[in-house]
Amino acid sequence: MVSAPQTDTTPRNRFATGLDRYFSITKRGSTIPREIRGGLVSFVTMAYIVILNPLILGGFSADQAAKDVSGGWLENAQVAAATGLVAGLMTIAMGVIANLPFGIAAGLGINSFLAVSVVQQVTWAEAMGLVVINGVIIVILALTGIRTMIFTAVPAQLKAAITVGIGLFIAFIGLVDSGFVRSSGLASPPLQLGEDGSVGALPTIVFLIGLVIIGTLMARKVKGALLIGIVATTIIAIILQAIFQVPTSVDSKTGWNLNAPGLPSALFAFPDLSLVGHADLFGAFSRIGPLAASMLVFTLVFTNFFDAMGTMTGLAKAAGVAKPDGTFPRLKSALVVEGVGAIAGGGASVSSNTVFIDSAAGIGEGARTGMASVVTGLLFLASMFLTPLTQVVPLEVAAAGLVVVGALMVAQVADISWSDFGSALPAFLTIVVMPLTYSIANGIGAGFISWVLIKLLSGRGREVSWLLYVVAAGFLLYFARGPLEALLGVG
Repeated sequence: MVSAPQTDTTPRNRFATGLDRYFSITKRGSTIPREIRGGLVSFVTMAYIVILNPLILGGFSADQAAKDVSGGWLENAQVAAATGLVAGLMTIAMGVIANLPFGIAAGLGINSFLAVSVVQQVTWAEAMGLVVINGVIIVILALTGIRTMIFTAVPAQLKAAITVGIGLFIAFIGLVDSGFVRSSGLASPPLQLGEDGSVGALPTIVFLIGLVIIGTLMARKVKGALLIGIVATTIIAIILQAIFQVPTSVDSKTGWNLNAPGLPSALFAFPDLSLVGHADLFGAFSRIGPLAASMLVFTLVFTNFFDAMGTMTGLAKAAGVAKPDGTFPRLKSALVVEGVGAIAGGGASVSSNTVFIDSAAGIGEGARTGMASVVTGLLFLASMFLTPLTQVVPLEVAAAGLVVVGALMVAQVADISWSDFGSALPAFLTIVVMPLTYSIANGIGAGFISWVLIKLLSGRGREVSWLLYVVAAGFLLYFARGPLEALLGVG
């Protein structure tokens, strides 16, 4: 009988020996080739963010972009280049400093929050300044150990509900951006399916095609399903656009929402990093007042906080490096790097960068150490030279990706105990208020306040951590900030 070939995990040269020793590759039961493959797969599953983030934050022209309170906007190509830069540097940092196979990139929840809600009150530079402050706070919380204490204080039911609510919010944005859901212009019902209750516009049909393609690939567990689906649907969109020549107009009921799909004039371009360093740290406090700006920072911190903690815990378990209590080696280092990701993302005007759950694909491929993250990060840096490709993908195709990501996040609804109504109602309010008010902050506040009040009035107030009382009180101030500022003569 011929024995199966044995994998030689022994490094064969000094450089490989150094890599193995630094990243503990053999110690964690992996090999250098496996780490390289894992890093590549993580990049393939995460690379869609280089296309999607510019579509959410940026635009191709002033009339097609998400404008801030003063009419300012971010250029698509600049956002794409900076997105690749920050994702590359921070993912490499996660690998080198924390030695974990976790990819970092611009978080979809926060970038949508910034584009839809925050810049209606402040400028883009001021919004990114708030993101930087959020990152500084997260780093301080991580260094002092307070981050772990706060995480423990918030009930698991609300943690799950916040994730589910953000998922629905993201999905709702995708459905609206695609034209699948539109305003009816009536008091009741306020929304309708497509135009006059039917779906006939070509861009919306492309969205549905993308949704089916990505959904099928996800269901078949194809690695890189999101990226493959976005690319495939974009090719279909280019072909259909060449045939039917559908116009582009944000006011059109049948045209492309932002950009019509078409072949790029070039594949490569030197990255335009003009957005780096444009954040205005304290401008928002002057524009909207200290209370309103502080509550926006709180919302960013809270969203960053729980999304990253939950994601890292799950990834650590998947990689086999988690301890029974859910902690893992170099936990504090990982939390600090993630916080610095928020600072770097805000400083480069690409939104807070956080750990991506998509890294699980690379872990499934065998990645166990930070070497995989270094590979992923280097590929992100290379993506900066491919920014012309971001102008090919129409918003309707990106919207299909948003809906799929939202569906993935909503899966955590299973972690909520619906039999205990004292917990179920606050969780439900958290979930539904986010998409219905287009605000993550409103959903979190509704959940926290109702949780504290119901527990307190039902005689179970001692079950609530004092930290939760403080947070709920802060949200009460946030919701009443208009009358309070008028009373105090602020704003």
